[in-house]
Amino acid sequence: MKARTRWDVVCTVEDLVADSGVAVWTEDGPVAVFYLPHRLPALFAVSHTDPFTGTNVLARGITGDLDGEPVVASPLYKQHFSLRSGQCLEDDGARVKVYPVLLDGNRIRLEIPVTQAASVAA
Repeated sequence: MKARTRWDVVCTVEDLVADSGVAVWTEDGPVAVFYLPHRLPALFAVSHTDPFTGTNVLARGITGDLDGEPVVASPLYKQHFSLRSGQCLEDDGARVKVYPVLLDGNRIRLEIPVTQAASVAA
């Protein structure tokens, strides 16, 4: 059985900062949305929570490119996370959740899993 999802509006294009991230709140928890205007695709979204510390800091991380892989470096211990896969490049056992992103006019939408409680209420 396929998990149910929906495309939630989390921010607008005006909220984004080039080569940086913004933190947004979703029903699935805090998410970091990154805008890298010199890449295609230019929008990425991963969990905002650093898996090594449990703190919500990844939107404040430094974005970059390691061997062609778009990454964000955690501002705490500097581990690099792929913005495409969520995999930590320094530790095979660590990763962050990745969210599909859609530009809908001026709105940024994320594909978010629908919890059973939310799907019953909807």
